[in-house]
Amino acid sequence: MDSTKPLLAAICCVATIAVATAGPAAGAPAAGDVYTYGLVNGYSKEARGQLRYEIAKVEPERVTFVVKPDNSEVGAERTEVYTREGNWLSGLVESHGVPVRYDFATAYPAFVFPLDPGKMWSVRVKARAAGAARERSVRVDGRVIGTERVRVPAGEFDAIKVRRHVYAGDADYFVTETRIVEFDWYAPVLGRVVRSERRSDWHDMSRCDEDIGCDYYGDWTVLELVEMRPARS
Repeated sequence: MDSTKPLLAAICCVATIAVATAGPAAGAPAAGDVYTYGLVNGYSKEARGQLRYEIAKVEPERVTFVVKPDNSEVGAERTEVYTREGNWLSGLVESHGVPVRYDFATAYPAFVFPLDPGKMWSVRVKARAAGAARERSVRVDGRVIGTERVRVPAGEFDAIKVRRHVYAGDADYFVTETRIVEFDWYAPVLGRVVRSERRSDWHDMSRCDEDIGCDYYGDWTVLELVEMRPARS
């Protein structure tokens, strides 16, 4: 992986998840709440910038964030929509190394509460992908690994570690669908993720190379909570 190129996966739903909205143990989210995450290239360990998530609207069944990167390497300004439990309704998913907006027919199951150690789930959800003629079927295989104490720039938290294997439903002729491996550290006291890691890979039989074969890899992104600012009263 070339660590000098822009981190495409950084502008995806890292929040897959990297910014879950208020969970069962947290206070209610409010318009104007801000959560800032630092992004690191997992390959080179180089800090690449920050993503500022601000709640724009809170509705009974959904929370809308405006996401503002502090530089172009970590993406462009956009909106992302989540359920009140932190599962995605609309956001970016990496598809063969390119961030693509997915609008989910039902919520993407990043978390299935309660997050008991060892809990597993395998769910398919339908999504409309920007630029794609057909609806995509996304499979999410999740597992609660267990509890872990994690330190991030915003502090030290008792977290629940969740792993997901995600299949983006973007197979096309000689190209397999993108497989995304996600790890989230969800802090119940905050009702959101404080650390997140994502990597992806796929096979492209039309571009097999003598040295690398037919395997292609996306970015490895690490996001950590840097700061939390409640809305002004």
